[in-house]
Amino acid sequence: MKKIVIIGTAYPYRGGLAAYNERLAVEFKNNGDEVTIHTFKLQYPGFLFPGKSQFASWDAPENLSIKRTINSVNPFNWIRSGYLIKKPNPDLVIFRYWIPFMAPCFGTIARIIKRNKKTRIITIVDNMIPHEKRPGDKLFNRYFVKPIDAYVAMSKPVLEDIRKIDPKKPIALSPHPLFDNFGDILSKEDALSKLGLDDKYRYILFFGFIRDYKGFDLLLKAMAEKKVKDLPVKVLVAGEFYTNPDPYYDLIEQLQIRDRIILKADFIPDNEVGNYFCASDLVVQPYKSATQSGVTQIAYHFNKPMVVTDVGGLAEIVPDGKVGYVVQPDPAAIANAIHTFFKENRAKDFIENIKNEKKKFSWSRMVETINTIFESINNQHNNKKC
Repeated sequence: MKKIVIIGTAYPYRGGLAAYNERLAVEFKNNGDEVTIHTFKLQYPGFLFPGKSQFASWDAPENLSIKRTINSVNPFNWIRSGYLIKKPNPDLVIFRYWIPFMAPCFGTIARIIKRNKKTRIITIVDNMIPHEKRPGDKLFNRYFVKPIDAYVAMSKPVLEDIRKIDPKKPIALSPHPLFDNFGDILSKEDALSKLGLDDKYRYILFFGFIRDYKGFDLLLKAMAEKKVKDLPVKVLVAGEFYTNPDPYYDLIEQLQIRDRIILKADFIPDNEVGNYFCASDLVVQPYKSATQSGVTQIAYHFNKPMVVTDVGGLAEIVPDGKVGYVVQPDPAAIANAIHTFFKENRAKDFIENIKNEKKKFSWSRMVETINTIFESINNQHNNKKC
């Protein structure tokens, strides 16, 4: 049994990062480990947060130890948090790193923890180079990586980005596990009924926070292509705008596709996520840039075929022509894939393939990867002492 600390977003914060960290903690607990999550007192100052709320509207997960410890912008807090986490001598601390903004905070905490000469520090990296770059990113990244013992990347592009910054330390590759914590698969009829959707249409799902790099505009333009316009298909948009929504609303009007777009432009609570996936026939991720995406892993859980663009690590996760289509980030290419999927009735074949493909994305595989790299760095440190 190991004593493990996960540092990152968790309840009462919401979103994919929190869901991931909580699910990872459950898997370690199921493995017999003692797990504590240290999350934020303050994650982002309000003026830096692009959404409506950072907080969950549901109850805390049961049987998880989650402590609100960290203030991301208060250096005195970083020092206190570092000593608080260091004191019980955990065997392993796992940082979840997704944006250089967190580097000063996380890097300081990690340096203090390492003073106990016992704890090994691994970071699971979502993005080493952010989608939306800012001055100081490289400097912040270099500060963060210095005390880290090893890394887990969830896609090859991220692995390569880590190697550019910190080439000598161990790096393991393990794909983003399934998001299997959003409930059971519903019948399409039940899901459509819950959302009040007309069953005479087929539905394409665009899910998650809407940011410019996610290519929502490309999907809108694809919907205006004649070959898609002629299909009884609508786009179901389920996610909050994290950018100015006006250009997208204007584009919908210009393309004259208002009747083809159903906008639920709000954060979708965890207990409602399944309704949107189960009501949909096809999940489309028209991203202009990416590393990996949790949306693909929700789609896999609910056995939903996908169209993804050939950016970042998305093509690693979605075998082209087997569980969906991998296309260029171009409206015409996206439209062709949508048209082919519905005209050739590919759903049944894709779903059968998805059921086999998703076996690769287990949480036990992620935990095994972390444990293997932990044992490796632990042995290295112990051998140096001898």
